[in-house]
Amino acid sequence: MTPVRTALVGCGKVGQIHATALAATPEAALVAVCDTDPARAGAFAARTGAKAYTDIGAMLRESGAEAVVIGTPHPLHAGAAVQAAKAGVHVLVEKPMAATLADCDAMLAAAAKTGVSLGVISQRRWYEPVRRVKAAVDAGKIGRPALGVFQMYSWRDPAYYQSDPWRGKWDSEGGGVLVNQSPHQLDLLLWLMGPAAEVSGYWANVNHPGVEVDDTAVATIRFRNGGLGAIVTSVAQKPGIYTKVHIHGTSGASVGVETDSGATFIAGVSGIAAPPVIDLWTIAGEEHLLPEFQAADRSAFTGVDGTIYYHALQIQDFMRAIREARPPLVTGQDGRAVVELFTAIYQSQRERSPIVLPL
Repeated sequence: MTPVRTALVGCGKVGQIHATALAATPEAALVAVCDTDPARAGAFAARTGAKAYTDIGAMLRESGAEAVVIGTPHPLHAGAAVQAAKAGVHVLVEKPMAATLADCDAMLAAAAKTGVSLGVISQRRWYEPVRRVKAAVDAGKIGRPALGVFQMYSWRDPAYYQSDPWRGKWDSEGGGVLVNQSPHQLDLLLWLMGPAAEVSGYWANVNHPGVEVDDTAVATIRFRNGGLGAIVTSVAQKPGIYTKVHIHGTSGASVGVETDSGATFIAGVSGIAAPPVIDLWTIAGEEHLLPEFQAADRSAFTGVDGTIYYHALQIQDFMRAIREARPPLVTGQDGRAVVELFTAIYQSQRERSPIVLPL
């Protein structure tokens, strides 16, 4: 296929990952980069051979970009995405899709009006053990998904929150662990269990006194399929333990994946040190396959840079979706569902009541 002429908006920490992933994706050709900091945009352009811009409008008019990848802080996603969509340019945006549902809806409306694709980064869907769990659920091997559990026990130190002025504040980040560290697994939970129908939740700040937002949250979910869910997510465990998503079915069988070991990686600062692995597999007649699956998971991770590789696989899917005129695997509606879920958890605490979805 002809490579999709692609621009990158945001040349910070996440932008570094996307620039490297784009370079590893034959389906994309990076032609432009944009950042409000001219020096940073220029440095990116020098490394990638793309043209540097400091104004999105000028970039969209002059670069001939067919798609943009947006790696700005998430409260800024909507402005760039809407501008690109109105220009008829396809949009792939980092997680979370936005900090508010209003921003999500503005992005979706702009994309629908011009007919462009809108996707949201959730590269953990491409993890080999996650795909194995998804295949088992879709094949009915556990019966109907009846209970979905997401647990994250991770860590962020004070330096993390001090690394950018927008972090850790309600008005500039929109939330804490639910908004920034949890969207990947919230997406997986919804992908595996289906849409949520009702949510109850609470959040707290356990051990980050210099931060306004949540470092810990818990929630219960009732899904539209009748299943139940539980969320315990935290960045208050030093030095970080694990992150897991487990799905239990009506047959009594269970499948699950440890998506992260220890603390989750920090874009532009740390990488993925340990491979994601299947850590639960009790399907009748297949119990003995767990060690085999784990060995395969570790082998697949050997020889790849996990921080880049899975981003590149999602970018590849998005670019192919453009050329094939089909939806990408992770759509804007998928991204909105994650924002809706964490918004409902915050709302539940404020109102001390279950929240019925959709909002």
